[in-house]
Amino acid sequence: MKATYHKYILHFKRPSGTSRGVMTEKETWFIVLEKDGKKGIGECGILRGLSADDRPDYEAKLRWTCDNIHLGKNQLWEALIEFPSMQFGVEMAFQSLESESPFLLFPSAFANGEKSIVINGLVWMGEESFMKQQIEEKLAAGFRCVKLKIGAIDFDKELQLLGYIRQHFSPEQVEIRVDANGAFDKTLALDKLNQLSGFHLHSIEQPIQKNNTDSMAELCKLTPIPIALDEELIGVFSLEEKEALLQKIKPQYIILKPSFVGGFRGTKEWISLAEKHNIGWWITSALESNIGLNAIAQWTFLQHNSMPQGLGTGALYTNNFDCPLEVSEGQLWYKKERDWAFDFRDIFNL
Repeated sequence: MKATYHKYILHFKRPSGTSRGVMTEKETWFIVLEKDGKKGIGECGILRGLSADDRPDYEAKLRWTCDNIHLGKNQLWEALIEFPSMQFGVEMAFQSLESESPFLLFPSAFANGEKSIVINGLVWMGEESFMKQQIEEKLAAGFRCVKLKIGAIDFDKELQLLGYIRQHFSPEQVEIRVDANGAFDKTLALDKLNQLSGFHLHSIEQPIQKNNTDSMAELCKLTPIPIALDEELIGVFSLEEKEALLQKIKPQYIILKPSFVGGFRGTKEWISLAEKHNIGWWITSALESNIGLNAIAQWTFLQHNSMPQGLGTGALYTNNFDCPLEVSEGQLWYKKERDWAFDFRDIFNL
């Protein structure tokens, strides 16, 4: 078996804002396996400034992984414990190689085009008018769950935006999730949650910065809105650490990004612990290309979670790979009659 790695820069169609700043491009890496005339591909979806494996030795570790691909999927997963995006990439590449088609990783009614996955519509931070425009577009497109990034513009304006949605749509008509990406000051967070609670929100992601576990535990105990941990899970590697974190903070939900938490195996560990402790969960992408998004979506369908998932990011880029994934009426479909516009030779000179 031969393994190679390849860097690829994804370009946003328009700058996308979070409380950590505005993104115009996204770096990603692919592992390509070749054996007996077949190819498999996996995406190592690192997000600089956020991923636990955003380290100076990232490319060196990728090179080591390809040089030691003979160790196999399970042994490499253990060896890459501090590199969760590579754990995901390796898992995916092996699954891709072993599958009938490199992009049909997990056969199901979803991958066969018969059933869909309900997803949330993502509204990026920006000027008030831009955010309002996005909200209107998502609602017009049939989304019944919208997720707003908050914490970057004036809080009163964000409250006005939420009020705008609620003037036109009841909680039964449209579910609202908000994501603060850790933007709230921990001393002011509870007051802000109380102000937000009037809009009947489904949940708020990561209201304060990670590693403030005492404050987060207190917030989860007192909050009028269910709290979902996201960044808090990054860099928590062992099963014992994962369980200790959930037992201490006792969140209402956790949000799982396979590229951030050790691929499918790491995600499954979190799911098992969440269910053990009666904590809800859902899965989201981490701005991967359509290669990684496709794998995550196919695997997510098999987890039988009926909540809206965060898998609607395929149309963000100008140079993504055309694929059968399509968002329609707030749902993600796999249109199997469409071909993948992906050629290993053209893209990676293979």
